[in-house]
Amino acid sequence: MNHIFHARITWYQYVYFVLLTAITVFLVWQKNALPALLFALLLVVLIEKLIHTTYTITSEGNLILSFGRFTKKRTIAIKDILSVEKANSMKFGGFSVTKYILIRHGYDKYVAVLPVKEGEFVELLKKLIIGI
Repeated sequence: MNHIFHARITWYQYVYFVLLTAITVFLVWQKNALPALLFALLLVVLIEKLIHTTYTITSEGNLILSFGRFTKKRTIAIKDILSVEKANSMKFGGFSVTKYILIRHGYDKYVAVLPVKEGEFVELLKKLIIGI
């Protein structure tokens, strides 16, 4: 049975969304059609990526990373995963900019994921890595 985890939307993605929306509205207001169209397309790509980013753990032993319809899916074999750990980007005292899960597969390959249910995601991956 496949387990699908949706991606968490971070605060800076919300800021990017509001900024792109404001610029698009301003350009439409100023009757600049071509730049407005460009920013509207960027807005559509951003919204699509936010909505359709998923992390799927399959029953065949793969982790499929899908970052939306416009990008190619990445498949990582769970047997190739060397470590799974919770990590923080820049910390300022007790506040960190972003909390994410860092997956190391291979000796020089890393991927950062932001699932909504971090604890459940990490537990399931560690269980499958150990082979329980």
